[in-house]
Amino acid sequence: MSQLKKGAALNYIIIFLTNAVGLFLTPFILSHIGKEEYGIYTTIGALVGTISILDLGLNNTTIRFVAKYKAEDDKEKEENFLAITLIIYGLISSIIIISGLAFYGQIDSYFTKMTSEEISVAKTIFALLIFNLAISLPGNTFNGICYGYESFVFPKTIQIIRYILRSLVVVGVLLLGGKAISLVIIDTIFNIIIIAINAYYVFFKLNVRIKLHEFSAKYLKEIFGYSIWIFVFSFVGIIQWKVGHWILGRISVPEVLTIYGIGIMLGTYYGAFSSAISSVFLPRATKMTVGNASTEELTSMMIKIGRISFIILMYILGAFSLFGYQFVLLWVGGELGPTASREVWLIGLLIMIAYTLPLIQGFGNSILEAKNKLAFKAIIYLVFLITGAVLGAYLARSYGALGMIIGSLSGWIIVQNVMNFYYNNVIGLNIPRFFKELFNKTLPALLFVSALGYIITFIPGEGWINFVTKATCYSLVYFVVIYNLGIIGFEKQLFKDALNPFLNKMKLKW
Repeated sequence: MSQLKKGAALNYIIIFLTNAVGLFLTPFILSHIGKEEYGIYTTIGALVGTISILDLGLNNTTIRFVAKYKAEDDKEKEENFLAITLIIYGLISSIIIISGLAFYGQIDSYFTKMTSEEISVAKTIFALLIFNLAISLPGNTFNGICYGYESFVFPKTIQIIRYILRSLVVVGVLLLGGKAISLVIIDTIFNIIIIAINAYYVFFKLNVRIKLHEFSAKYLKEIFGYSIWIFVFSFVGIIQWKVGHWILGRISVPEVLTIYGIGIMLGTYYGAFSSAISSVFLPRATKMTVGNASTEELTSMMIKIGRISFIILMYILGAFSLFGYQFVLLWVGGELGPTASREVWLIGLLIMIAYTLPLIQGFGNSILEAKNKLAFKAIIYLVFLITGAVLGAYLARSYGALGMIIGSLSGWIIVQNVMNFYYNNVIGLNIPRFFKELFNKTLPALLFVSALGYIITFIPGEGWINFVTKATCYSLVYFVVIYNLGIIGFEKQLFKDALNPFLNKMKLKW
């Protein structure tokens, strides 16, 4: 199996671990450090995560240029590029530390709803995370070099090992009485170790050298000419996922920050399922775009990818709509209580609803990238997501975390409607056909599943056994109905192809 295929397989393992372990650790961490400290932990993490935008897209740029120079067998340009990149990262790390020191002194005046003890915890976590970020950004260069060399297995395997070990250490430390500060210390230690391991692999296994041969403006122009749009979309991501933490941190108590943070986490997990499906098809789709495929051919591919993502996402969205509150109550309700748990569920549900259309139209972004049409999308996203954040800040004063997410999501929804107009009238994709074929067979099947799912909610009882029983019944109903009534021939064949290796092994055993 090639490095590419192994890397893809390891990527799915990482997605699974991130979601599964995250779901397990969240209530465990919450119960051991308390909802107030958990809110501080997630909010400070989001604030420092905002500063990570100073990466300026250089990590992806490293992958692209290292791959380019390797293909050209130009060692001198590769060495020079990496040297300039590390110089830039050195400047970025200095700016991060200076910015961190400046904000450190303002923490007590910014977080007006925190007690003096909570402020002390926030300051310690902030200082540690700033140090973490200052070493992580240049340290990520070694990952980028590995990917540029198409050496995916080693860094991804290390990432998996790190994730497992980190989870075990977190459990152990919390059982021994550790708090939020302990979690940040654990992450700092793991970061240093992983950077050292990756650096060793790059220098002694891949035999990469870093040497400054020439420092001129043309190199900077080439680097930042590529990274600028990656930077812009990183900034969009910051507004989309982290600005709410900034706003709520200013006006809300730590418990509200916890509610918001957990709800956001559930929403991001939803997106991972779609990415795991659609990423299999995106390389083929990009080749079509570069190969001057017609707009109808591109629409057909968008429909094919969109339907598969839609079927998977509707399973998750349907289950979360029907049984999500019971799950959240069982999952973190012991610490948060029924009211807060319902709010977490509503935040997660609203994100999933608003996030569904962008996810099933993810192929559209590949088309924009191939056609060099990202500027319009970037501007539209910035304008309306900032507008949504402002509305969220206004609503948050009366409705807390729920108000914040409602305001933010209004920006998402407007953006996606504008983008559909752009796809149809500027790019030339047949969006009416996309929706017509997306709902072909799936819509009546989903309505039928929803009715049966609603009946399943009346199964009496409570607790995890009752939840698992309902979820199992719903899963069986969903896949039986969708397979028989909701999917077309291509999708049935895809399902059979996925099961064939497993079924063949079962036959051999018998």
